Amino acid sequence: MKMNTYINFGGNCAEAFRFYEQQLGGKVNMTMLWNQMPDADKHTPPGYGDKVLHTSIQLGGGVLMGADVPGYQPMRSAYISLHVDSVEEAERIFKTLSEGGEIYMNIGETFFAQRFAQFSDRFGTKWMLICEKPMQPQA
Repeated sequence: MKMNTYINFGGNCAEAFRFYEQQLGGKVNMTMLWNQMPDADKHTPPGYGDKVLHTSIQLGGGVLMGADVPGYQPMRSAYISLHVDSVEEAERIFKTLSEGGEIYMNIGETFFAQRFAQFSDRFGTKWMLICEKPMQPQA
């Protein structure tokens, strides 16, 4: 079994995925616009012709997918969790992704992580960022 994440946007999905590709080192696999689907004139909501119907990006070992959808509502209770290998990488990603967004928990050290943060980016996507501390085996 594989689990992937699908997030919706209100018209800026392409911009968000280009940003994620540049800042997270991912690779956009494909993008299809609403006006590229069969019978687009019958199924495309007004003003959505040049918006994203479906896109996906390879990030680390997973896939993040997205679309621009009519009636978009920002995510409220879900976070995309990024696990990174170094404090430097955590701080770079936090600085880049949180700029223009909202910080719920500023990046810092916790009892379980060298760095941990919770925030949303300028596109409204919620992120949880962690650089774990090495855990000692239990006796």
